[in-house]
Amino acid sequence: MGDEGIVRTVTKHVTPGKATILALGKAFPHQLVMQEYLVDGYFRDTNCDNPELKQKLARLCKTTTVKTRYVVMSEEILKKYPELAVEGAATVKQRLEICNKAVTQMAIEASQVCIKNWGGSLSDITHVVYVSSSEARLPGGDLYLSSGLGLSPKIQRVMLYFAGCSGGVAGLRVAKDIAENNPGSRVLLATSETTIIGFKPPSADRPYDLVGVALFGDGAGAMIIGSDPILETEKPLFELHTSAQEFIPDTEKKIDGRLTEEGISFTLARDLPQIIEDNVEGFCDNLMDVGGLENKEYNKLFWAVHPGGPAILNRMEKRLELLPEKLNASRKALRDYGNASSNTIVYVLEYMIEEGNKIRKEGGGDPEWGLILAFGPGITFEGILARNLCA
Repeated sequence: MGDEGIVRTVTKHVTPGKATILALGKAFPHQLVMQEYLVDGYFRDTNCDNPELKQKLARLCKTTTVKTRYVVMSEEILKKYPELAVEGAATVKQRLEICNKAVTQMAIEASQVCIKNWGGSLSDITHVVYVSSSEARLPGGDLYLSSGLGLSPKIQRVMLYFAGCSGGVAGLRVAKDIAENNPGSRVLLATSETTIIGFKPPSADRPYDLVGVALFGDGAGAMIIGSDPILETEKPLFELHTSAQEFIPDTEKKIDGRLTEEGISFTLARDLPQIIEDNVEGFCDNLMDVGGLENKEYNKLFWAVHPGGPAILNRMEKRLELLPEKLNASRKALRDYGNASSNTIVYVLEYMIEEGNKIRKEGGGDPEWGLILAFGPGITFEGILARNLCA
């Protein structure tokens, strides 16, 4: 499941007291799904023979721009739990049995990769922030992650449940606050998601479900966050200058999810990309104001945007008049992993650093300042004004 992280480069001066991302890591389940084979496999696994729905999913698979995804779901799971493919079956108990175990394992593996990339020790980790919309239990996954890694029982933990696609940046905001208010702390942020919690057979009564089938993937991500890094042993990647959260009034039903006897049910409003487009400029301008940056000079920034889907990225690009390459990292993450909910921002940041390393090897330079953004239920905007310390 685990995947080695990026190579770190020499960094710029770090502002005292400001939180920094010190390392990244990711992990995935073993099952790799090629988008071109998804339609036939999904309809076979769910014993459905509806040509109209099959054609609709085939069209959606092309428009999402996704090429590959990792998923926990497998033939073995469906053989053990055939009721997961039965319309209307009360299966939340079975789903949570699978999901709770899977997200813990992926979170542990992503964290182990991250800690290895960081170079520190388990005893140096003082806090854990754990994010997931794919499990439900008491105690939560934060405890199982901490125990599975072998962290101290005195570790201070925060659990963020059901924040959806904005969860990764929300967790980063929380980790930033912890790091800056607890000198010497090192915060492990872990995110882990699986779509099994919402897996359902196709239905003409729920055509919007097919969007999720064509778009979402599974996996885990991890970061180490701390202020005042020890530069002899730590190589900070991004400095987190200012964070912000805002919800758009009267949009609570635009991303509507609820836990039912059949698992999680989601509906996504058609006008979701338009709402994000209408509000993203003001949100970004406010963050830039705090940092003393010139508003509207968006192409002088880097953009680490959670790729909720191609329509959202396209709308942002159009509204902010971004150069096509500005959202390359987001589009690559979407292509290779799908929308993996809270995890995806980790994959975006890794691609950004890889691209920056390549640009510098070719004698170029990439922006020092930029925005880390995600959009989730609420509709909630999460954003962080950050410095690229590798630039």
